[in-house]
Amino acid sequence: MRRRWRWTLGILGVLLVAFAALFVWFVRNPLEAFERSRRRELLSAGFVRSDLGAGEERIALFVAGEGPGLLFLHGLGDQAGSWASIAPAFAGRYRVFVADLPGHGESGPAGDELEMSTIVAGAERLLDVAAAEGPATIVGNSLGAWLATLLARERPERVARLVLVNGGALRGEGGGPSLAPKDRAEAGRLMALLRDPSSPAVPGFVLDDVIRRAADGPISKLGRDLPGLEAHLLDGRLGAIATPVDLLWGSSDRLIPLDYARRMLAELPAARLTEVERCGHVPQVECPDRFLPALERVLALPPPAPAPATPDGETPESPAITEVTEVAAP
Repeated sequence: MRRRWRWTLGILGVLLVAFAALFVWFVRNPLEAFERSRRRELLSAGFVRSDLGAGEERIALFVAGEGPGLLFLHGLGDQAGSWASIAPAFAGRYRVFVADLPGHGESGPAGDELEMSTIVAGAERLLDVAAAEGPATIVGNSLGAWLATLLARERPERVARLVLVNGGALRGEGGGPSLAPKDRAEAGRLMALLRDPSSPAVPGFVLDDVIRRAADGPISKLGRDLPGLEAHLLDGRLGAIATPVDLLWGSSDRLIPLDYARRMLAELPAARLTEVERCGHVPQVECPDRFLPALERVLALPPPAPAPATPDGETPESPAITEVTEVAAP
């Protein structure tokens, strides 16, 4: 009997030690724990994980469904799991592709350098796969929206339409907070700008992980490639994009606010703006219950068309755009 109790107590001791170790790891790595859970959600929803290429050029890719290509591109410092609450809803109508952009998640390169040209080249490879059977729709958030805009400009024959979520290829206003905060106070201010004021406060141990990630992750690496970033801005050149564009905007975003979306709206030949209330910069994560219906509604609508031309000599009353502003209800 004593042996049995000792054996039982020993097992309980091992379990307690393992649980304590897991808890410590989680507290130190909450962002990685969250990302792993979101990637498991994609797999549980029927997505198949594969690699496009190998080594430093490897791109981690999740694929599900059949139909026209639908490519989801995440933002800077994020990864494929960002779309776990959104992408599965479209697998019944599209062949859905969700990837880690180069230098993010499980995609190479893994070194200390990350250039914008490398990320753009990776996005082009993803488009080649997504548009293998015909032009694909691209949904991009933040950096992903910037990349989607570049793809539509350089590869228009492969892009059916764009949905740009809180991002694009125009220069920001500047003067905002650092994307690589140095302490909890800076990290807290950044999170406040990215999220709706009604969202729960970010715990301190998560802010600590944000600081660590920003210091040694893709945010700081890409931030060192200022010439590359500058070279891929499209200020004054969006008029060359004939692809129809939906701007789907979390209206609480104060990092890339609605004014930025309206600047894009004024330059794009065929575009419309849909606001998603009480959502911030990454609405697919912060408020999927409001973002998903808005995205479904946008993709169910006919693509936005160019505004009608005006007779020679007349000045149009508004920019040459199709402006349909909708506010997604909760």
